[in-house]
Amino acid sequence: MAEEDKSKYIFEEMPVASALRTMAVPTIISQIIVLIYNMADTFFVGQTNNPYMVAGTSLILPIFNITLCLAGLAGIGGGSLVSRLLGMGDEQEARRASAFALKLSIGVALAFSVLTAVFMEPLLIMLGASEYTMTFSKQYVTCVIVFGAVPTVLSNALANLFRSVGESRKAGFGITFGGLLNIALDPLFMFVILPDGYEVLGAGLATCLSNCAACLYFLIQMLRMRGKTALTFRAPRPAASSIKAVFTVGIPSAVASFLFDVDYILIDKLMASYNDFALAAIGIVLKVERFPLNVGIGICQGMLPLVAYNYASGNQKRMDSIIRLARRVGLVIAGLSIVLYEIFAPELAALFLDDATTIGMSTTFLRIRVLATPLMFMSFFTVYLFQAFGMGSKSLFLGMVRWLVFNIPMLFILNGIFGMYGIVWSQVTADTLTVIMSVYVFRRYRPKLAEDKG
Repeated sequence: MAEEDKSKYIFEEMPVASALRTMAVPTIISQIIVLIYNMADTFFVGQTNNPYMVAGTSLILPIFNITLCLAGLAGIGGGSLVSRLLGMGDEQEARRASAFALKLSIGVALAFSVLTAVFMEPLLIMLGASEYTMTFSKQYVTCVIVFGAVPTVLSNALANLFRSVGESRKAGFGITFGGLLNIALDPLFMFVILPDGYEVLGAGLATCLSNCAACLYFLIQMLRMRGKTALTFRAPRPAASSIKAVFTVGIPSAVASFLFDVDYILIDKLMASYNDFALAAIGIVLKVERFPLNVGIGICQGMLPLVAYNYASGNQKRMDSIIRLARRVGLVIAGLSIVLYEIFAPELAALFLDDATTIGMSTTFLRIRVLATPLMFMSFFTVYLFQAFGMGSKSLFLGMVRWLVFNIPMLFILNGIFGMYGIVWSQVTADTLTVIMSVYVFRRYRPKLAEDKG
C-alpha cells in the first residue's frame, strides 16, 4: 500500500481501536524510552554514590524540558495543522506548513542554545546550583543544551510531524533508537572512556550524541519518503493563515510546556532551600513519576492527528469515538500507576542512589505525588484536544490558568504552611482544581465543535 493510501486508511477507515493503537503504541514506547534514557543519566550518575552529582544533573531537567517545549512550538503547532489540512484535502498547503515548521524548529533551537551558553552560570544559580553542584551542572548543560539543543528540538519536531501524516511507527522508532543508544553510551563514556570525576560529563556527551543519531535517522527517512508524504524542508512559504495557525496552536503548547518547566524549577529551588538531599530526592521523584505521565502523553500524541484529521474532514462520530477510547485508556493506566507506586516506592527510589536519607525522602515524596497522576492526565488530555481542533486560545487559557493560577501559587502557599511536604502535596491540590475547570471549559465549548471549525 502506498504511503498516502496507508495514512488515509488509518485516519478514515481503520477501526477506531486499531487506529489509536497504531498511532499511540509506538508513541507510548518512545515516550517510555525517552524517560528511561533521561533516568539512565541519573541512574548511572547515582552509581558514584555522590549526591552532588545527582543533584547537579537533576537541576538540568527543567532546562532540557524547555528544548521539548520548543519542539512542541513547531512540532505540535505544525503537526496539528498538517493533519487538519490533509483532512481538508489540501496536501500542497500541508507541505508548505511542514517545511515552515521544520525551519522554525531549527531557528528557535539555535537561539536557545546561544542564550544558554551566554547566561549559563546565572541560569544555574537561579535553578539552585550550589558551590558543590555547579561544576557538574555546567558539564551537563554544555553537552545537552549548548551543543545538543538543535538535534534534540529538530528530532522531536520531526517525530510530531511524522505522526501528523500517519507515520507513527517511524516517529516512535526514531525516538526509541535515540533513547536506547543513549542508554548504551552512558556507561561507556562515564566509566570507560572518561576518567573518574567526569561521570557527569560522560552522561552529557552520551545524551548529545544519541540525539544527533536520532535526528540523522529522521532526516534519512524524510529523504526516502520524499514526494510520498507532505513532509519536506523545501517548499514555498505557506499562506499567512497557515503561519498563524502554527503559532496559534504551537505557542500555547510551548507556553504550557514552559510553565510546566517553571513549576519544576520552582520545586527544585524550594527544595534546594532545605538541603541537597531533599533536592536529590525530589529530582529522583520528578523522573520516576513521569512513567505514567509519559504513557498518557503518548496516548494524547497518538490521538491528536486522528482527532485533528477527522475534525477537519467533518467525521464527528469517528472523532468522538477516538476521544472516548483515548480518555478511558489513559485513566486506567493512571489508576494502575497509583497502586504500583504506592507499593514499590522504596524499591524505585533505591534504584538511583544508595543513601538512606535520600531514599526515605524519595519514597514519601513519590507516594504523595503519584496521587495526582489521573488528574494530570485529564489536564493535558483536554489541552491536546483543543490543540487538535486548532483552538489555540482555549488551550492557552487552560495552560495559563493551570500553572499561573493553581499550580505555581499553590507551591508557595503550601510550602509556607507545611514546609517541604507542602511542596509535594501542591500537585494534587492544584490539579484537582485544574480538572474541575478543564471539564467545565470542554463541556461548554464541545457542542460548538460540529458547527465551528475555526
